[in-house]
Amino acid sequence: MPIFQLTRDVRFPHPELAEENGLLAIGGDLSPERLLSAYSRGIFPWFAEGDPILWWFTSPRLILFPDEFRISKRLARYLRNSQVQITRDCAFRQVIRSCATVRTEAGDNTWITPAMQAAYMELHDLGFAHSIECWHQNQLVGGLYGIALDRVFFGESMFSRIHCGSQFALIELVHFLKSENYKLIDCQMTTNHLLRFGAREISGKEFQSLLKENIRDIKPHENWKSSNIIEK
Repeated sequence: MPIFQLTRDVRFPHPELAEENGLLAIGGDLSPERLLSAYSRGIFPWFAEGDPILWWFTSPRLILFPDEFRISKRLARYLRNSQVQITRDCAFRQVIRSCATVRTEAGDNTWITPAMQAAYMELHDLGFAHSIECWHQNQLVGGLYGIALDRVFFGESMFSRIHCGSQFALIELVHFLKSENYKLIDCQMTTNHLLRFGAREISGKEFQSLLKENIRDIKPHENWKSSNIIEK
C-alpha cells in the first residue's frame, strides 16, 4: 500500500490503509488539532530527530481494560511499604522531559524530540495530556504521561529512576481511570512487561470499534490534577 503524504488539511487516510508494519502517513504537523484528530482514530506520531513526521496505526494493538488490570501481591506490598509519594498533573513538563532523558542517558535514541515535547506540553495546557508523578525525598523518580479523550487514555511513555517507579505510576493511573469510568487504555506496542499487568492484543478493527464506542465528546477532562499527595 502507498504511504500517504499529509497536507495542511487536518485529515488522515483510513487506518486500515496502513502498511503491515503500521506506517500510515508522512508529513503534516504536530498541532493540537491534528494530534487530537489522529488519536481519536487510533493514529499516533513516532519518528526520530531529523526525520519527517511519521504517523502509525499498528495492528494488532495492545490495550488494557482497567477492570482487567492485575498486580502481584509482592508489588502491592512493595508499594505500600515504599516511601514514594504520588501525584497527578503536578509536573507534566518534568515527566515528559524525564521520559526522553532516561533513554538518551542510557545511550538509546528517543522519539520524544524537543518538537514532540513542545506539542504535548501544549496539549497538557489545553487539558488533553496528563501525567502521573512519583516522588521520593522531593525528587521525581518515576512517572508516565499520555492523552485522554472521553473514556480512553492513550499511554505514551513512562520512566523510572528507582525500582518499580514506573509501575507505581501505572497502578495509580489505572486506579484513577477506574474511578473516573474510563473504559480503555491504549498501550500501542506489545511488551511482556504490560502483558503481565493484564494487557492483551486485539485486532485493528476491534480497536477502531472500541474508539468509536468510547470517544463521543472530545473536550478537556476535569478532576485530573491532585491537590495533595495521593494515599497509597
